[in-house]
Amino acid sequence: MKAIVCEEPRVFKIINKEKPQLEKDKAIVNIKRIGVCGTDLHAFTGNQPFFEYPRVLGHELAGVIEAVGKNSYGLEQGDQVSVIPYMECGECIACKKGLTNCCTNMQVMGVHFDGGMAEQISVPCDHLIKTKELTLDQSAILEPLSIGAHAVRRSDLQKDDIALVIGAGPIGLGVMQAAKQKGAKVIAMDINEERLAFSEQWADVDVSINVLNEPVEQLMKITNGDMPSIVFDATGNSKSMMDAFQYPANGGKLVYVGLVKSDITFSDPLFHAKELTLLASRNATREDFDFVIQSIESGFIDAKSFITHRSKFDELPNEFESWLKPKNGVVKAMIEI
Repeated sequence: MKAIVCEEPRVFKIINKEKPQLEKDKAIVNIKRIGVCGTDLHAFTGNQPFFEYPRVLGHELAGVIEAVGKNSYGLEQGDQVSVIPYMECGECIACKKGLTNCCTNMQVMGVHFDGGMAEQISVPCDHLIKTKELTLDQSAILEPLSIGAHAVRRSDLQKDDIALVIGAGPIGLGVMQAAKQKGAKVIAMDINEERLAFSEQWADVDVSINVLNEPVEQLMKITNGDMPSIVFDATGNSKSMMDAFQYPANGGKLVYVGLVKSDITFSDPLFHAKELTLLASRNATREDFDFVIQSIESGFIDAKSFITHRSKFDELPNEFESWLKPKNGVVKAMIEI
């Protein structure tokens, strides 16, 4: 079967790889859609933490079950599925508390082991979700939108909270959608005017702010001097993450959704004066996937306009580099097999 391997930064190669064999409690999935995420872009450019080359990328996946043995999940050959790509150990302190998304021995598909840029993969049955009522495109975007939903759930955002989401990429857009669905007033912040316009159109944010135009003053005006009660940083940019301490209200929360391969510092007097709560949000759980599925089925999420660029599997090595260029306006790229 064909697979696409990232041999080293900025080098993709189509290779022939042995087909996976059916194992107990696993299913063989024919991959049909592969969403391209920031993790893939960072890995391609050599900026992804916890990463080694060569690696088959891809963890935003949808496909059809080719083969599966006896299982307690109702999975059968021919079922359309989405993949939960975080492989937890089930034994550590986090897993025992149900926090499988931050397992101490976490292995993420396409990062710690080979992922889904291949014609077939083997997946544990308990990491597959049947998506009969969704399209393949909708099934493939469950994972990135679930990350946003998890961040919102972790923040304990309440109806009528004012939420600032910094970073209008796919993950930030997912945070915006989930926050809107929970009834919050949502402010989008970015440096890219096209991304901000997309946030207004796709996520229906209430206000958008360009971070280059005196953001503190704008936030003070929007919130009548109170500042946002919850701030989500989905940039994966160290400067943005450090600057974000300026934005929450006194007694507010700052949630880091993006990950950066760097140290983060902040002013302790500011942190204490505001009695801020600082949270990290990592990955997602099945509960978050279920929330996004319900959102799509209810018509709250428009998958069609979320996906802005496409490529056929064989064309990816030539297409991928262009998705890195801001002028091309990529929000979510999708690979079709």
